[in-house]
Amino acid sequence: MAEFTLDLNDDQKQVRDWLHGFAADVIRPAASEWDEREETPWPVIQEAAKVGIYSLDFYAQQFFDPTGLGIPMAMEELFWGDAGIALSIVGTGLAAVGVLANGTEEQIGTWIPQMYGDANDVKVAAFCSSEPDAGSDVASMRTRAVYDEAKDEWVLNGTKTWATNGGIAGVHVVVAVVDPDLGSKGHASFIVPPDTPGLSQGQKFKKHGIRASHTAEVVLEDVRVPGHCLLGGKDKLDERLARARERAKAGGERVKNAAMATFEASRPAVGAMAVGTARAAYEVALDYAKTRSQFGRPIIDNQGIAFQLADMRTRIDAARMLVWRASWMATTGKPFTAAEGSMSKLYASETARDVTAQAIQILGGNGFTREYPVERMHRDAAIYTIFEGTSEIQRLVIARTLSGMPIR
Repeated sequence: MAEFTLDLNDDQKQVRDWLHGFAADVIRPAASEWDEREETPWPVIQEAAKVGIYSLDFYAQQFFDPTGLGIPMAMEELFWGDAGIALSIVGTGLAAVGVLANGTEEQIGTWIPQMYGDANDVKVAAFCSSEPDAGSDVASMRTRAVYDEAKDEWVLNGTKTWATNGGIAGVHVVVAVVDPDLGSKGHASFIVPPDTPGLSQGQKFKKHGIRASHTAEVVLEDVRVPGHCLLGGKDKLDERLARARERAKAGGERVKNAAMATFEASRPAVGAMAVGTARAAYEVALDYAKTRSQFGRPIIDNQGIAFQLADMRTRIDAARMLVWRASWMATTGKPFTAAEGSMSKLYASETARDVTAQAIQILGGNGFTREYPVERMHRDAAIYTIFEGTSEIQRLVIARTLSGMPIR
């Protein structure tokens, strides 16, 4: 078991510097253009694939880093470059985590490579959980999966929303209800292979931020997938549902559902994304405060500005430490007895929101224009307190974990 440390080893430092260079040289120069276009930056994704950043091998290496710091380190550097483009590069990872969290070894080996494609034929994947009436309230999910035993096929019907890469993905991972009587415990995840009839893109959302990342509805109309596309397999599902029914009769313990298993594994990574955006805005504000003069001296010479920057840096470093702790705990198998994963996501996301707002304030009128990147960074940061569990949901998870009570 790797000991917790704040010192990156030489290999990690090399990877960090490589990612930082890509973010500075490729992502940042393209950020404003793709934010304005509100389109998936396919050329940038292809460049990431050519150098090996957008690939199964790269994410596997970071995912299996024994210290747990590979993924958060990578997320921070890429999102330091630009959140919208970075999310287009890493968005496939959420679907991949869905397969890793719930799939068999055969399913992992079959489907995750197809999610990425290769440098000559780049693909993306989508994880589809949220619905128009079921975001934070996963128990209200309506998308149904019904088993056709005669054909060994599952038939999926419903509408998913807020799906990153939804509709443009090759592989979609869809969470659906298989037993409505069990609420959130009656969910399962399914692979919908490329070009499956009945799956279509619904509304594409025009967003406040992360506009270079494609977000859309996914409509499922009598979508038929083979039985082997049920993640984990039917035997495992039947066993899990049977246990859930017995516990429900006895008023017993909670059972994790398929969507929550994915989100729990990814929350510290989202925190790292937020740290990257916050750090980027802080650095712009720091440089501006050193070079912008008012009343004959740099504005950083005023305590009102200097103290803001001190607070910004302190919060960023504290957020990173929470993210690294949670990532290390998850990798080394230490239980989140105080909901440390949710803590990291909560604190880092609110840090990004507040730090980017402070950066605009330090830049004054310039910060409110698109001539400076902090305006875009502030718009991008707003998503971190919303997706993959709102700040309110994180606080609920933390409070329930600490108290052992079903707080509502």
